[in-house]
Amino acid sequence: MQMIKRVTSFEITAAERALPGVSALIGRELSLLLQRMFRLAMLLCLFTIGESQSLELERAPATQTMAGMERVVSKASQRVSQWDGPVSGPAGKAGMSVAVICEDLRNGGVLGVARGIGEAADVMGWRIRLFDAHGTRVGRTSSLEAAFDMQPDGVILLGSDADSLEPGLSSFAKREIPLVGWHVGPEAGKLTAGSVAMNVSTDPMEVARVTAMAAIVESQGKAGVVIFRDDNFAIAMRKAKVMQQVIQACQGCQLLEMRTVAISQSAELMPSETRELLIKYGDRWTHALAINDIYFDYAAPELTKAGRVVHLYSAGDGSPSAFLRIQAGTFQYGTVAEPLNLQGWQLVDELNRLLSGWEVSGYVMPVHLVTPDNIGFDGGPRMLFDPDNGYREVYRRIWKR
Repeated sequence: MQMIKRVTSFEITAAERALPGVSALIGRELSLLLQRMFRLAMLLCLFTIGESQSLELERAPATQTMAGMERVVSKASQRVSQWDGPVSGPAGKAGMSVAVICEDLRNGGVLGVARGIGEAADVMGWRIRLFDAHGTRVGRTSSLEAAFDMQPDGVILLGSDADSLEPGLSSFAKREIPLVGWHVGPEAGKLTAGSVAMNVSTDPMEVARVTAMAAIVESQGKAGVVIFRDDNFAIAMRKAKVMQQVIQACQGCQLLEMRTVAISQSAELMPSETRELLIKYGDRWTHALAINDIYFDYAAPELTKAGRVVHLYSAGDGSPSAFLRIQAGTFQYGTVAEPLNLQGWQLVDELNRLLSGWEVSGYVMPVHLVTPDNIGFDGGPRMLFDPDNGYREVYRRIWKR
């Protein structure tokens, strides 16, 4: 791999097939994720509590009946067999050169989306160049500079906060170079402020509420809950707050504690945190909710040692290790997964719309809860959420490819 201004960069012209370097990187990282998982947090889009727009959560009262929550959880758990996104748009513009600025390619979410971008770019005939910021301020600055020097036709931003990078991103906008992003906050869908036109993501508020409701439904309204959060990220704090509100609205449930553990320190801290909670609450602790699957990678071994069963539910991200736990029936009963490969294709489509003089589609994928009952579908056997809704064929038809 070639180093450009202290930032790793390499070409994707035929996705994994034509780029063994990228394919090897993805393979190594996914293998590592199956053992240790997500060393860094996924940057997620910011949200405002009370702004739900699908899954029957819009205008939902603070207190819901068990029947109402069962309907919400059931809907979120359905197989994704039909495409509900855009079905029309501009034909693909061939020969485009695109810079993909990645927050950190060690992050499994960023890797998964990059893989989808590469797959879609191969169909389009686009030349893609990745810039890896390695999760650092210096890396972000260097990536922006290197991408700008490339003079691309378009830019895709993966996992970085667009607001904090706006001074650098505005340089592209001034040259009328369109930008789209994935998990760049503050909202999912079409953005009206800043240089990035579209934030591809599921709605994090719905993710949090569905996660908490799933635990309530499975426990028949008798869950004793500990919630794990990371106060380093506003999105993590707000997701935890939403889960807290849902649990506290359940009369038969008990919120035992909100426990703050930095995602970056989960490997070091979660074993002792888990042991401490087991001693403190004993059999009262029946369920754990977390803003990311990574917490459970290090909690599960301690539960095994203690011979205790605590049911685990995660409000993101659908990691391979979470899929393994759900598939094996060991502790984890649910994770709200992102359709990473699909989102890579959507990013290419949104950018193609802008390059063609169209508006972005604004499409936001509904929340999907992976459970033991549906893990056999929608990519579950491959340890990821990849909807069986024919999205590749739909985008090919739109692009006339």
